[in-house]
Amino acid sequence: MKLVVINPNSTQSMTDKIIASARAVAGHGIEIEGRTAHGAPASIEGHFDEVMCAAHLLREVREAETAGADAIVVACFDDPAIGACREIATGPVLGICEAGIKAASMIATSFSIVTTLPRSVPIIEALVREYGLAHLCRRVRSAEIPVLALEEHGSNTRRLVRDEIRRAVEEDGCEAVVLGCAGMSDLTEWLSRETGVPVIDGVTVATKFAEALVGSGLGTSKFGAYATPNRK
Repeated sequence: MKLVVINPNSTQSMTDKIIASARAVAGHGIEIEGRTAHGAPASIEGHFDEVMCAAHLLREVREAETAGADAIVVACFDDPAIGACREIATGPVLGICEAGIKAASMIATSFSIVTTLPRSVPIIEALVREYGLAHLCRRVRSAEIPVLALEEHGSNTRRLVRDEIRRAVEEDGCEAVVLGCAGMSDLTEWLSRETGVPVIDGVTVATKFAEALVGSGLGTSKFGAYATPNRK
């Protein structure tokens, strides 16, 4: 089985981190291929960046399909252009926001999300509503850090994310926390130990969900909304 994990921004170091997280949980015989959306913004922080990354992301999806991908993970918590990706893919295409919060709903009766900048909060809130899990989401929180700060060695981002998770547990009364950025994927185990609650990374759970879907013989429906785009 070949699983392609695409970083929709153009920061290679983030792709490397994401792929390491996916490979750490991949089952025996699963090939994980990483792709970076070169030409896209260096980070995705808001609606403008989502639009600017879309064409580059879709290029990578098409190339992954041509190269024989069985499933694709789009590794950005905004789940950018996920519907368009599904239209041009045959195998499952998973966004890490949808995967992360659905995983949270399976192991806890409530969860909060900790993301990077405040501007991402309303975007993620809208996604949670779209995915039908607003009744379980206690709050979407910002650690007030730029996405690219997660790539800086020696920064205090680990502490900031940890402290925000602790506040989520104390103030929101949540039973689990979902990390609202793919760039946090390497912090998951440490954060779980430090905070004592289940901390969920969308990259790893999307990887496992993709394995399960392909193993069950499922692909993206080509009837209706995700049908292949009409030729024009």
